[in-house]
Amino acid sequence: MSTMSNSLAENHAEHLATAGLSQGEVSDFFALLKPRVMFLVVFTALVGMVVSHPDVHPVVAFVSLLMIAIGGGASGCLNMWWDADIDAVMTRTRKRPIPAGKIQPGEALAFGVTLAAGSVMILGLASNWLAAGLLAFTIFFYVVVYSMWLKRTTPQNIVIGGAAGALPPIVAQAAVTGHVAWDSVVLFAIIFMWTPPHFWALALVKSGDYERAGIPMMPNVAGPDSTRFQILAYTILLAPLGLAPVALGFGGLAYAIIALIGGLGMLALAVQVYRLRQGEPAMRVAQQLFGFSILYLFLLFATLLAEHGFGFFRPVLG
Repeated sequence: MSTMSNSLAENHAEHLATAGLSQGEVSDFFALLKPRVMFLVVFTALVGMVVSHPDVHPVVAFVSLLMIAIGGGASGCLNMWWDADIDAVMTRTRKRPIPAGKIQPGEALAFGVTLAAGSVMILGLASNWLAAGLLAFTIFFYVVVYSMWLKRTTPQNIVIGGAAGALPPIVAQAAVTGHVAWDSVVLFAIIFMWTPPHFWALALVKSGDYERAGIPMMPNVAGPDSTRFQILAYTILLAPLGLAPVALGFGGLAYAIIALIGGLGMLALAVQVYRLRQGEPAMRVAQQLFGFSILYLFLLFATLLAEHGFGFFRPVLG
């Protein structure tokens, strides 16, 4: 009897010792930050810094970039906390840490809020409060305006919500210069206009997932044919917009070539998505547009980074 009492006491003590401690692994918490999205945030923010040619201490630039990355990760974490119910019924998201039971919703909420508040505060102290305010607005817009409101209420969720994903270059430029200029605004506009054809191409393929989750994505509300037309319309606007850095003088010869070829590639695939509407060929070309759109945006920003960061800039005009 004494042995059983001792065993129960030990089990109770062990439970008290571990109460409140997360059972999730470090990799699970890292997954909450949406690392692939966070990479895009860091990459586009870095380009926003580099094209500004700031006279800033490298430590300040590094800390600013790190805080923008953490702020982006906090947004992803809070998005996963809020969307845990729909993530559980979607094929591509049901293995995320919360629906998989690896991390409790309350843990994710606390983690996200802590990262969000910390990143804004440190960015303000390390750089300036304009950048910190813009970062706070970005997090608020993504979590509250997009995740909590737009995503579940309107098929324009991606269009309007895309502003949050397009803001990192502006935040980064403000962090290293103390102001916002046209070059970062143009980078914002390119990402903003790129977002609808990029995500709607995926939505055409994953429309069943979105329907099960009750998310009003464009193919489920307006229909796939209307979505294909809108993909084409946005791409027609995106292709010349991609050349705007050349017209404004901060995109060089290499960028002009990449933007021209990439824009024509986006247009060609968007036309194919519009034309092919049935069966496996239609799904295949939508997947091709989704994949190519990632490459297109990466090459645009990588070329600007090479031109301004590594001395490869050769002016096209003047």
